[in-house]
Amino acid sequence: MTDKGIVLVTGGSGYVASFCIGQLLNDGWTVRTTVRNLAREADVRAAVARLSPQGERLSVFAADLNADAGWREAAEGCEGVLHVASPLPSANPKDDDELVRPARDGALRVLKASRDAGVKRVVMTSSTAAVCYGYGGRSEPFTEADWSDPTDRSDSSAYERSKMIAERAAWAWHKAEGGALELVTICPGAVLGPVLGRDFSASIEIVRKLLDGSLPGLPRFGWPLVDVRDIADLHVRALTAPGAAGKRYIGAGEFNWISEIADVLRQDLPGAGARVPKMKLANWLVRLSATFDPVVKERLFELDKARPVSAQRAKDELGWSPRSNREMILATANSLIAEGLVKG
Repeated sequence: MTDKGIVLVTGGSGYVASFCIGQLLNDGWTVRTTVRNLAREADVRAAVARLSPQGERLSVFAADLNADAGWREAAEGCEGVLHVASPLPSANPKDDDELVRPARDGALRVLKASRDAGVKRVVMTSSTAAVCYGYGGRSEPFTEADWSDPTDRSDSSAYERSKMIAERAAWAWHKAEGGALELVTICPGAVLGPVLGRDFSASIEIVRKLLDGSLPGLPRFGWPLVDVRDIADLHVRALTAPGAAGKRYIGAGEFNWISEIADVLRQDLPGAGARVPKMKLANWLVRLSATFDPVVKERLFELDKARPVSAQRAKDELGWSPRSNREMILATANSLIAEGLVKG
């Protein structure tokens, strides 16, 4: 296999990063990745081994978003960087800075190290959180021309604000100090797809909770969805497409309410789907439950808000062709069953 060069993927123990690494290896790249602690190297290699037989072309470096050490060494000699690593909370922090600071400062560390090492292009993982929050829901799809408003704290959480602020900071730094370095940002929706074990996207909890019977009903929450395999493919396309430099790309398909995800599971999984709730919860009941359920309280601003997005730019300019929502929902469910994370 011809070696195309070296690419650094940050946050190698993460769900999206694993699939990016696997695709790059299969496409003929030599890959480096970073973890906060090299004790995670075995976990990274085990996940990647399920995606690519080219694991000998992967090397692992220690680097933390909160510190300068290790980033220059990891980027040295690389042609491109996929900056995928970003803090993701298990619960909403009391102070935004717990998420904003590592997301913003970590992105700037990676960009500076990449510029100083002579990297040609950085593709940074942002989120639709940086596109369509701060304005409530709407029927017209959001596009790359839209930017979320971090000042409207009634329509976002610390996580959304961390993604908004980090992407804005990356573009501002690039304009002022980027030099010859090229920058592209990718804005995924809620990431579903096959799991590789217990480390997976927080979005997959939606499907897991529907299948394990832990949801009493269906609140009116919804998201634009994307398969992890497709978002990895979009990162690699953005890394190599000549015209992508300086652009944002939304990576998401159709917006689905949780009730629509539940419908797919019930219709196509006659065994496990039997446990999926059918009852739609009234908004007043969801608001009431938020008084004693901190997880619901944290996401209450999402209730009854549709935020559709358009990925037409990625399709037109990069030839991106994502899977259908039905296919990704079922792939998620079947892999959770196969891994023993929910009953079949």
